[in-house]
Amino acid sequence: MSGAAIEVEGLGRTFKVRGGDVVALKDVNLTVGQGEIVGLLGSNGAGKTTLTKILATLLLPTGGTARVLGHDVTSDLREVRRLTGVVLGGERGLYAKLTGRENLRFFAVLAGVGRRGLVDRLEAALDHVGLADVADRAVETYSKGMRQRLHLAIGMINEPPVLLLDEPTVGLDPVEAERLRQDVAVLRSRGTSVLLTSHLLLDIERLADRVVILADGEVAADVEVAEFAKLAGYTAIVTVRGTGCPPVLDGAQASRFAVDDLTEASGLWTLRLRVRDWSVESFGHLGAVLGGATILGVDVAPLRLEDVYSHVAAQLAANGRTGVGEVRP
Repeated sequence: MSGAAIEVEGLGRTFKVRGGDVVALKDVNLTVGQGEIVGLLGSNGAGKTTLTKILATLLLPTGGTARVLGHDVTSDLREVRRLTGVVLGGERGLYAKLTGRENLRFFAVLAGVGRRGLVDRLEAALDHVGLADVADRAVETYSKGMRQRLHLAIGMINEPPVLLLDEPTVGLDPVEAERLRQDVAVLRSRGTSVLLTSHLLLDIERLADRVVILADGEVAADVEVAEFAKLAGYTAIVTVRGTGCPPVLDGAQASRFAVDDLTEASGLWTLRLRVRDWSVESFGHLGAVLGGATILGVDVAPLRLEDVYSHVAAQLAANGRTGVGEVRP
C-alpha cells in the first residue's frame, strides 16, 4: 500500500479553564507512513497525549485536520476507530474482576470484531502477548506488565493497520518492557503503522524509524532516527583515568575530540572526551592524545538517544521553540 497512515495538518487544541485558555497544540503538522514507526518525544505538557487522543477520536481538535488512512477523525469517527488500535500507558481501563479473556472479548466486540472467527482471534492475540496461560485468571491478579500486555492485545484484537501507543512501557520491569517492544516490532513487520509516545528513549531507539519532537504544542523537530542521533555532535564518550599530568589536546586533536569534563584529585585525574566521529582512524588519534600519559583505565560509552534528547531539549529550553534546522550539534 502507498500513502500516509496518519496525516496531521495545522492541528490545534485549546482547553478552556478557569482563568483563561490553555493551548495544548497549535499548528501541528506531521505524517506517519504506512508500515512506519514514528517516535513522538517531548517534555511533560508538550502536547503528546493530546495529539494521541485526538487521533484516537477521544478528543476533538479546535483547529486543523487529522486523518487516519484518509478518514477524518472528526467526521468519520466510526471508520477511524475501526482502523485504529490504542494502547494508553498505565493500568486503568480494564475490568479487574473479569478475566483477561473476558476483558479482551468485551473490547473486541466494542471494536467491531464479529462473532465469526472471534474465538480464534482471542486465542491468537492472547498467545501473541504471552498471556494464553493466564487468560482465565482475574485481571486483579495480574502484574503491571501482564496488564500492559493485555492492553496491547486489546489494541491489536481488530488487527488495525494503525496503532497509537502512549507510554506503553511505563512502569514495566526491563524484561516486560523488552517483551512489549518485541511485540510491537512483530506488528511493524506485518505492516502496522505506529505512532509511539514514550519518555523511555530505549523504546524509540529500538523501534522508531523517525523522531518527532513536540515543544510548546508545536513540532520542533522531525527527522529520521539516524539523523536525530547526529544532532548531539558526537558518537561516543571515552573516559580515561590516569596519574601525573593529564593530556592536553592540540588544535588538530580538538577537531576530533571535545573535552567533556576533567577532574583532578590526589594525583589522579579523570578525563571525559566526546568523540565527534567514531571510526578506525579515531583509535590512532586517541592514541596520540594519550601517548605521553600514565593511563590506569579507559572506558568507551556509545552515544545513547537519551544523550541526544538531552542536548536537543537543552537547546529548546535555551532558545525557545526552535525548528530542527536550528538545533545544532
